[in-house]
Amino acid sequence: MKIYGDRQSGNCYKVQLICDLLGLSYEWIDIDILAGDTKDLAFLAKNPLGKIPLLELDDGRCLSESNAIVNYLAAHTDYLPSTPYELAKVQQWQFFEQYSHEPFIAVARFINKYLGLPDDKKEEYAAKQVGGHKALKTMEAELQESHFITGEQVTTADVCLYAYTHVAEDGGFNLSQYPAIQNWLTQMEELEGFTAML
Repeated sequence: MKIYGDRQSGNCYKVQLICDLLGLSYEWIDIDILAGDTKDLAFLAKNPLGKIPLLELDDGRCLSESNAIVNYLAAHTDYLPSTPYELAKVQQWQFFEQYSHEPFIAVARFINKYLGLPDDKKEEYAAKQVGGHKALKTMEAELQESHFITGEQVTTADVCLYAYTHVAEDGGFNLSQYPAIQNWLTQMEELEGFTAML
């Protein structure tokens, strides 16, 4: 299978990380969004949304949206529960990651790391700090009660949240005030098969 992505993107890294944790083989195809690679007609033929990451299966079928890809790859493994409530808890935190975590932490990181914090983005960057810290405080409270985000077993919810949390400082978020998150990051990095973001 092929993964189209940017190795510095948290959303793309999620897919790489679950593949590596599960020992799955894949071909990585670098995509440069700033150079317009996602607007290329050949790419749009695979994903009309023009977004990365994109998973292309051996039979040519394609799947987009990082959390959907991660759950697809983790199906029938210990990373994705099969009982309805436990599965819903994983999805609950994945929705949290997409709507309460990523819009602040990932966007602040993008403005700072990718764009170089230009003057016309400084106000937006500052505005992202409040929402980002709210998300981190929510995670901190949960992780004070359990080793992983949904309990004592690592799941794809952890993989998805790890992607942007571990580089939150690139977006101006000081993680030293979140000891439970720091412990969780260490536990994630000690998992068999773990690989760091390049």
